[in-house]
Amino acid sequence: MAQTIAVIDYGMGNLRSVAKAVEHVAAVADRVLVTDDPGQILSADRVVFPGQGAARDCMAAISDHHLNQAILDAAKHKPFLGICMGLQVLMAFSEENGGTELLQLLPGTVRHFDRDIADSGERLKIPHMGWNRVHHAADHPLWRDIQQDSRFYFVHSYFVAPQNREIIAATTDYGTTFTSAVATENLFAVQFHPEKSARDGLTLLRNFVQWNL
Repeated sequence: MAQTIAVIDYGMGNLRSVAKAVEHVAAVADRVLVTDDPGQILSADRVVFPGQGAARDCMAAISDHHLNQAILDAAKHKPFLGICMGLQVLMAFSEENGGTELLQLLPGTVRHFDRDIADSGERLKIPHMGWNRVHHAADHPLWRDIQQDSRFYFVHSYFVAPQNREIIAATTDYGTTFTSAVATENLFAVQFHPEKSARDGLTLLRNFVQWNL
């Protein structure tokens, strides 16, 4: 059955590459719609929420596009995939920009990598950029056909620390172990970029497009 997949456009993120990747794995009859229209987002069958940039800028852009409530409603009621900042801004508060209030959907904070945080004593390069292993912390339909500890592509200086550890769907090691994916009911959100992560990234996107709640 044909479906509409909305990719949220609030002016912060590489929407073209995300939309192209989703189109690549979607069925021929499916419609991939890049939009900042709250009505189109809420009427879509599935929603992808990408993003990149600083927390304060992202929150300002979301507000300027009048998308706060539409994002929250979509994240509560339909298959919803957050990517990079599309994960971080779902949390309550970020350390970035001297402290930034976020959408407060998921209790928890967004923290900065400490350059001297490495458990081994090594000095970290910030941002965390490049390929790294993603360790599944829980079974989930979006991990189908993706092997444990497969590599995905990251670009970020901050990471989420959920208050409820039961929603952690994956972890990654970079000096310390951090949460790289969360899942709860209809929502799945990742710190890495599936659209830049070759075959496994496309597999995750295909699993999302086919995800039956």
